[in-house]
Amino acid sequence: MKTNVCCSFDSARALDIARGETPAPRSDFPALAQRVHDHPLVYLDNAATSQRPQSVVRAECEYYGSCNANVHRALHFLAGEATERYEAARRRVAEFIGAPDPREVIFTSGTTAGVNLVAAGWGRKFLQPGDALLLTEMEHHSNLVPWQRVARERGAELRFIPVTPDGALDLGAARRLLADGRVKLVALTWISNVLGTENPVSEIAALAHAAGALVFLDGAQGVPHRRTRVGELDCDFLAFSGHKALAPTGTGILWGRAALLEAMDPFLSGGDMIERVTLTEATWAELPHKFEAGTPHIAGVIALGAAVAYLERIGFDAITEHEAALNRRLNERLAEIPGLRVFGGAAPRIALVSFDVEGLHPHDLAQFLDSRGVAIRAGHLCAQPLLRKLGVNAVNRISPYIYNTAEEIDRAVAAVIEARKWFRL
Repeated sequence: MKTNVCCSFDSARALDIARGETPAPRSDFPALAQRVHDHPLVYLDNAATSQRPQSVVRAECEYYGSCNANVHRALHFLAGEATERYEAARRRVAEFIGAPDPREVIFTSGTTAGVNLVAAGWGRKFLQPGDALLLTEMEHHSNLVPWQRVARERGAELRFIPVTPDGALDLGAARRLLADGRVKLVALTWISNVLGTENPVSEIAALAHAAGALVFLDGAQGVPHRRTRVGELDCDFLAFSGHKALAPTGTGILWGRAALLEAMDPFLSGGDMIERVTLTEATWAELPHKFEAGTPHIAGVIALGAAVAYLERIGFDAITEHEAALNRRLNERLAEIPGLRVFGGAAPRIALVSFDVEGLHPHDLAQFLDSRGVAIRAGHLCAQPLLRKLGVNAVNRISPYIYNTAEEIDRAVAAVIEARKWFRL
């Protein structure tokens, strides 16, 4: 069995992307070896979901093949082994994000579930009429719609930090929106899934805390690309999805400060989240089980632990360096194309570019690129308010990751150029 897949990589050594070097060996990702429409696959839709390394697939299969049993509830060997692997993944994730206590790590189905858990468990209990929630204009629908619902239910006001023309957040406006002390929670994305902008989270958190507000951080695009330490980010809650960080779909994490989680009500009720039940009432289990009702995605959680281990072996210095090189190459090549407009541009940013081509609908371009084996995303990217502000209904998005190469960037740009010719632009 293959182990330590990336031990030979020296994160301090600059990668030569022109020679096709990547932090993650492409042989670890068999899906990348496919041919699509008789072309080698170029997968550049990583902001939507990443591919899975063999170690992650193996970890999930090994659970089903050797210890398929429910966790926390039985005394037999298989249940004990499953529980140990499940809780080992929790400890590993806690270390990965710098959580002081593994009990603060709640397994969910993804970022969306984490947002809804806090919106329901904290918002419905603690928001009062006249309170305010502060969000940003660049939020993914998952970090917008749940807060809209709880604000309506509790009579709270929604406020929004504006996005500047270069794709950054207006911190001056944030200060003004916090000034009256009515904001009880700031919910924002760490990195925009449309613009690639990395927001100054710790600075915004300091402003929020000084105004008496909590901070909820959507880490869906941040955690796969940046070293995560909840203490340095200074947030009170962090949610992210496993499937964007090499792990299976249907897995995710909500981290919260223990005192806040203990004060919250459960979002889901049922088995395994209780302490005592009578016919007329129930009391809740201690953290983290209070928020993990029912049978969890055990195999997926175990594989999430393997994904975290894979990323740790690569190291985020190497990931950041590689993505920065790919991002420079991508922006330089796209700038050569007439009629192509890139949205955003504020630094710092991850390797993610949203753009449109004059006279060419994003869906048509994405379909043409697919015919050349290049997979990108097209549409509103679950961020309709932001795209409306940008003056468009849809965009194309190219989002490389740790296994993508300079050659793949060049192939994608060449396909865009070919599409313009094909559509006679």
